[in-house]
Amino acid sequence: MQPKKIAVVGPGIVGMPMAALLASAIGSDGSPPPRVVVVQRNSRTSGWKVDAINAGKSPIGGVEPELDRIVAESVANGSLSATHDTEACRDADVVLVCVQTDKTGLAPEYGPLMQALEGVATALRKRPVATRPVVIIESTLAPSTMESVIRPFFASHGLVDGTDVLLANSPNRVMPGRLVERVAESDKLVAGLHPETPVVVASLYRRIVSRGRVMVTNSLTAEIVKTLENAYRDVRIAFSAEIARYCDRIDVDYFTLRDQVNDVLAWRDEASFDGGVVPTGALLVPTVGVGGHCLPKDGILLWWRALEAGHPSRNSLILAARGVNDASPAATVRLARMELGPTSGRRVAVLGAAYRFDSEDTRNSPSLVLANLLRDSGADVVVHDPWVHERDANLERLGLTSRFTRDIDTALAGASVVFLATAHRAYRDLLPLLRNGSSTLEGVIDACNLFHASDFGGRVRYAGIGRGRQAPDSYLVRAVASMYRAVARGVANEVESLVRFLNIRYASSLFARVDFDEVRRLAATCSTGCDIDRAGPVEPVESHAGFVSGLAQLAVDAGVTHAPNSSRAPAEPVPPGIWFGNEEAVVADRDTPWPLTPLQ
Repeated sequence: MQPKKIAVVGPGIVGMPMAALLASAIGSDGSPPPRVVVVQRNSRTSGWKVDAINAGKSPIGGVEPELDRIVAESVANGSLSATHDTEACRDADVVLVCVQTDKTGLAPEYGPLMQALEGVATALRKRPVATRPVVIIESTLAPSTMESVIRPFFASHGLVDGTDVLLANSPNRVMPGRLVERVAESDKLVAGLHPETPVVVASLYRRIVSRGRVMVTNSLTAEIVKTLENAYRDVRIAFSAEIARYCDRIDVDYFTLRDQVNDVLAWRDEASFDGGVVPTGALLVPTVGVGGHCLPKDGILLWWRALEAGHPSRNSLILAARGVNDASPAATVRLARMELGPTSGRRVAVLGAAYRFDSEDTRNSPSLVLANLLRDSGADVVVHDPWVHERDANLERLGLTSRFTRDIDTALAGASVVFLATAHRAYRDLLPLLRNGSSTLEGVIDACNLFHASDFGGRVRYAGIGRGRQAPDSYLVRAVASMYRAVARGVANEVESLVRFLNIRYASSLFARVDFDEVRRLAATCSTGCDIDRAGPVEPVESHAGFVSGLAQLAVDAGVTHAPNSSRAPAEPVPPGIWFGNEEAVVADRDTPWPLTPLQ
């Protein structure tokens, strides 16, 4: 495909790197890059991006290697520009739609997406004669959306898929802080409703996916794979959080346990002692919580149609994981209370408002939830972040604007307790100050794996998630490995059941059908690790001193199991999300500003 003009709707963390790379990509035959026009609606919060792009500046903050340079060069040579006018899509050969999708309750929220598509469809009705533009949706979509929402929407505008337009979806795999790198290096899924569509899109994307593979599939498979990648990571984080909370209860070092269990499972990484490394092993690294735009919603999007139809969900690990991870900020406050006493009346600094290190992105940031929990418990809270803007919409929405600063001296002045909530590289330079302490600093709570106990030899007390002082015994390693295997098999069984359901309801042709093994193959190409197990019976898990992960117990309850081994200690099922730590240190309900369940 040799397009002359490409329109990119939405210059966010997906649209901006895609636009910049396409505007700088030479064709395989040596042809010059296409003209790329970025379309941004003139909203109060984002309208400024058009002027920024036309001035040669990327609107994406944080640390983004290469993006600023590519944008500046592409604007200078005339291949990249921006506008508020959706009419720019009218004569485009390709339209990329990179608009955020969300959820409301247990259903997708497509308001912004459909508003953008309304402008695109209206413009394409006036397209040049005898043209058939390609519309590629890069946004994350709930399974069945292309078939049941997007196709009929364009048809209602007189644009029939395969005849007037080619409707494609190519869910992104970008990551803040590595946007250009991830577009160029990650394997890219391209899909469509019509068999011709993904082949056409693949020929375009091979221009910019220079070190990854472009993989062709159908729309429903791509929708399932994308939502599954994030849902499975959410489950693995939740399982890791359950184990870390148990380790805190029995004073065991979670990170030593993590490495040993990952060795047993033959799935190790180097993230245990470096908060700046993205974890990709079996057990992940639990922190203050799960944020960002994808993980908090994609498991629910994966389940959307099944929930709508009343498909059994009682033993869903994917849905239960949400409760575990949503509880993480409160679990961090509980850890601080056990280690340092009540925070009421004390000056508390929360370092890191973004959900991810070296990023400005505060969407669903658990750091902001943590700050509000501390504020509601009576602490005098200040939030710091070197990258987040003072007028950030999420700070404003949560009432934290007046408590936010980008000045580290202001943040630390008079602080009694410091919570390390985001592993920004800039915070590593604070170690001497934090270790030696000021006249007021009493303790540091490391909720992002930034430091280690050995870094603190001064008068300031250091504690962190999973930072127990004892080594795990072999029984704990074996038990946790067995629990992980149960969770992995449980997720596989759950997804296979969803695939069967979606095929029956939404696979309108042989081309559109989904194969579970193909889902597993494509998901495994995700760079952060999404190796889905084969479906099958769930083996009984081993407990440790009566403890069994709630997610593992759900997998066992949902699966076909063998008779339990009577030599094993009886399991103590723990409902997902409520294992907060040592029950001997329970805080009375009247002292807790958020609702608690038993053993919280």
